[in-house]
Amino acid sequence: MTGEDRCPAVEVLDGTSPKLSLKREVGLVGAVSLVAGTMIGSGIFMSPQFVLVNIGSPGGSLVVWAACGLLAVLGSLCYAELGTVIRESGGEYIYILRTSGPVLAFILIFSSVIFVRPASVAGISLSFAEYALAPFYQDCPCPQLLVKCVAAAGIVVTAIVNCLNVRFAMSMQVFFMVAKVLALSVIIIGGVVLLVRGETESFEDSFNGTNLGINPIGIAFYQGLWSYDGWNNLNYVTEELKRPKVNLPRAVMIAIPMVTMLYLLVNVSYLAAMTPRELMLSSAVAVTWGNKVLGSWGWVMSIAAALSAFGSLNGTFFSGGRVCFVAAREGHMPDILAMAHVNRLTPSPALIFTTAISLLVLIPGDFQSIVNFFSFTAWFFYTITLSGLLYLKIKKPELPRTYSVPIVIPILVIMAAIFLVMAPIIDNPAIEYLYVTIFIFSGVLVYVPFIHYKLCPGLLEKVTVFLQLFLEVAPADKNI
Repeated sequence: MTGEDRCPAVEVLDGTSPKLSLKREVGLVGAVSLVAGTMIGSGIFMSPQFVLVNIGSPGGSLVVWAACGLLAVLGSLCYAELGTVIRESGGEYIYILRTSGPVLAFILIFSSVIFVRPASVAGISLSFAEYALAPFYQDCPCPQLLVKCVAAAGIVVTAIVNCLNVRFAMSMQVFFMVAKVLALSVIIIGGVVLLVRGETESFEDSFNGTNLGINPIGIAFYQGLWSYDGWNNLNYVTEELKRPKVNLPRAVMIAIPMVTMLYLLVNVSYLAAMTPRELMLSSAVAVTWGNKVLGSWGWVMSIAAALSAFGSLNGTFFSGGRVCFVAAREGHMPDILAMAHVNRLTPSPALIFTTAISLLVLIPGDFQSIVNFFSFTAWFFYTITLSGLLYLKIKKPELPRTYSVPIVIPILVIMAAIFLVMAPIIDNPAIEYLYVTIFIFSGVLVYVPFIHYKLCPGLLEKVTVFLQLFLEVAPADKNI
């Protein structure tokens, strides 16, 4: 084990004051599982019908899935360079803070903590609940109240696991990734059998009826990219990654191409088993596929999809809690959120806070609207983050970096990100996107008085002391 791999639980600063730090527990296998295991979640089991509805043709939908995979690969390569230059956890937040300043970084963390991360957790938990309950409601829709109760239970269980032990959470992630790949392999093999039998009707005139409007293409990409969400997960936990200079780029180049290939083959299998109309009308594509191909064993796909979504939920929690933790460490969130449990070395206050907000977002949300507004907000901040990479490449070429991408790659991804942000607005503007934009920039109203001018600095002091004692947590130092 190299010196970079070793990380004591407690470090002594200035020879006197002991401080906690999160341990480097994530190796290459764990890193691949964190990326692939989070990406392969609810999306591939719920988004195919929404992609097809918006793009209008089977051929067009496969092009969208392939393009989403390419965009995720290029984006992850850019993030790999950022992660080797700025070797801190926190993902977009820490990169924007270091390249664009505290105001934009706070706007990101305000949006991320209040909406983006909780929306991701809520969307995944809803799909977990839908599939977990599907075998019990085969002939009628599942009651929405029951769906949301099961989704809430999934969120709470995942939060408890992540609060208790990092190593156990990562072991779960590896287990669920293997289970997901096996489930998708069953779908792929079933599709191959159908194609060999001549079930190719869906691929005749496969581009007929393709919608070429800017809005439907943009929304189709939103739905497809939801299934690829998680491609940037390692950058949130850089300080817990063993040998990040090597394992960060290596893990994303193993995980994302593998997931892209699996997604394309699974979509081909769906189209081999169902007509485009059947696929578009299905509320749970994997269940419909299972009923048509596996017959009486179709319920197995419901269980596989539910487990897949639960594994994705675990990965989202693992990385999402770290964003809140890092922002608090930088002074942009209450101090209690920058603390870790004194024995378990997990950022439990940040994870508990993320859980509470996610449960609130879950109450009024539905899957499709959550996905659209999540994608709009996320790609807005991806654009700013990648602009920061361009700044570092042009203005700070002397910074040490073990991995570098050609400058054309971030430029291409930024162009794609701008299109994704603008597409729903230009062609068919909806007032909801205006509300989301206002909400994003409303973070300034919080930043100016409470962060910049530090009004009411002792407002939460007594609460922080109480929670610190109650939760058995202490301030955690950077581990870079």
